[in-house]
Amino acid sequence: MERVAVIGAAMTQFGQREEWILELLAEAGLACLEDAGVEPGEVEHLYVSNMASGEFEGQTGIMNGLAHDLGAIPAYTQRVDQTSSSGGAGIYAAWQSVASGASEMTLLVGGEKMTHKTTAEATDVIASITHPNEYNVGVTLPSFAGLTARHYLERFDAPRESLGKVAVKNHKNGVDNPKAQFQKEVDLETVLESPIVADPLRLYDFCPITDGSAALLFCPESVAAEYTDEYAVVTGVDGATDTHVVHERDDPTVMGGVVESGKGAYEMSGRGPEDIDVAELHDMFTILEFLQMEGLGFTEQGEAWKLIEEGYTEKDGELPVNTSGGLKSKGHPLGASGVAQAVEIYEQLVGEAGPRQIDDAEVGLCCNVGGFGNCVITTIMEAGQ
Repeated sequence: MERVAVIGAAMTQFGQREEWILELLAEAGLACLEDAGVEPGEVEHLYVSNMASGEFEGQTGIMNGLAHDLGAIPAYTQRVDQTSSSGGAGIYAAWQSVASGASEMTLLVGGEKMTHKTTAEATDVIASITHPNEYNVGVTLPSFAGLTARHYLERFDAPRESLGKVAVKNHKNGVDNPKAQFQKEVDLETVLESPIVADPLRLYDFCPITDGSAALLFCPESVAAEYTDEYAVVTGVDGATDTHVVHERDDPTVMGGVVESGKGAYEMSGRGPEDIDVAELHDMFTILEFLQMEGLGFTEQGEAWKLIEEGYTEKDGELPVNTSGGLKSKGHPLGASGVAQAVEIYEQLVGEAGPRQIDDAEVGLCCNVGGFGNCVITTIMEAGQ
């Protein structure tokens, strides 16, 4: 089986956008094709990662509409929905299409349009991810985050400030990302004094509601050389699920989907946690950065908070995490987020991350989480040889 290369990447400005979903998707898709020097007519498979265009906009069939708008007809099209891990699932689908030999040029575009809805309306759409037994009694993802954060802090004797420092770090990184929704630093006092959302988590522990799109272009590594000398290779990718009912898990501080998808990606790539130079983790809530650090083997259970205290995950630390600003600063347009994580890793590996660039970045990892760990995709990418 030939290795699968990524030869182009792009993302739109994240934030509150006037454009609707098809316009956002086309913006990123065309920019990605231009980045790779590939014509729309060369695309054989077109995947669109999107969670809820029907619920948010009453717009379905967006994959077919995008093929028309890009001029990619007669490419095979498919919409990929895996809730908030739709972007990561799109990476898995695009990788499969090329690795299997079914396509030699596969375009993945992920996007979501959300900000035209009120916070309550958007929260209700997102809460539909939860099990009906949970949804029917008013449980939302922020409430899961608050309960888990409280349990983690008390069980592992972690200071509340450690979660705040995740937000501070990621906002600091977002300043250097011109596509991020928030390009402004925040201090720890501001984070800790912001309004309570789900105790002990406050406003700055949560990512924003966001519009935006991101795209990646995949092809066999042998084809990549026809277009560029600088590319990345997907060397490991795997997905896993956990219990849909969150309270049925043996340990609420362990995300089984993260653990299992990480194991699969490491095994496929022949890499381990010690080989990763830069990582993008799904920090929809600050506590999730800790749970993924531990689930992916970067540290022992209950120890991730110590790494943030030591500066281990800073841009100049041993393992830079969320150099893009993460979902916390960059924004979280549901279907786009997993793709945007991989855009950041791609740019790091080909040396195009600008002021965010990590020296000698050769191996990167991104972890995209659906719901509260209900489904997870972990991807490992390496600089092309």
